[in-house]
Amino acid sequence: MSEHRVPRSRRFLVCEPRHFAVQYAINPWMRPDQPVDADLAREQWQGLLRAYRAHGHTVESVEPVPGLPDMVFAANAAFVVGGRVFGSFFHAPERRPESTHYDTWFKAAGYDVHRPLSVSEGEGDLVWTGRYVLAGTGFRTTREAHREAQEFLGHPVIGLTLVDPYFYHLDTALFVLDDDNVCYYPEAFSAGSREVLRRLYPDAVLAGREDALAFGLNSVSDGRHVFIAPRAEALAERLADHGYDPVPVDLSEFHKAGGGIKCCTQEIRS
Repeated sequence: MSEHRVPRSRRFLVCEPRHFAVQYAINPWMRPDQPVDADLAREQWQGLLRAYRAHGHTVESVEPVPGLPDMVFAANAAFVVGGRVFGSFFHAPERRPESTHYDTWFKAAGYDVHRPLSVSEGEGDLVWTGRYVLAGTGFRTTREAHREAQEFLGHPVIGLTLVDPYFYHLDTALFVLDDDNVCYYPEAFSAGSREVLRRLYPDAVLAGREDALAFGLNSVSDGRHVFIAPRAEALAERLADHGYDPVPVDLSEFHKAGGGIKCCTQEIRS
């Protein structure tokens, strides 16, 4: 079936993990007493870039800043659709300075940037489906930010409530496969949000808790290739059965901070 899946070239923005570390705890994954292997993290991150480029994607970088260990998680910094950049306003004070550095990059690249007034954590909670925005709330991004994003972007925004603190961002519980389908972990969502997803995506690929905890939902798809955590084996098999090509990329050092492949990847949709 995979010959019917058509990959689409993407443009990604990333940030080198030069200063990556777990220095504070703002989600259940973070344990400052468990040190990060900085060399391994850098090696894994470079492996992700090689995988993207090998599959025809463009990768650009923003300069990392000392004192901002989570800046490597580029997805949280903005949400870009149609060349409109909806910036970020982080929930945790430790991360708020990241926004300015990403805004500066986008402005230098010729984009207008809207800095939200309410807490909004970029592609962490705002997911573009090709027709509308799925927007997570419950732990970080607020419903006020959903409304603000809809007004700025001019696209419908559909709110989804997250209920499990291990899946504190939408991009840890759901990712878009292509313009027609998504993959998600149902138990990360409230009952009403699960019903919304069932109605929108009756043929969605569903993940179990083990694969979700292995960051299997923090994946990136180009419509055919799915860059996915290697430990999410059952989910990779399910995706293959649906005609997608799993591309395992190990970012396990970043799991110590609650992030993975998607967290490290900001998509620029011009």
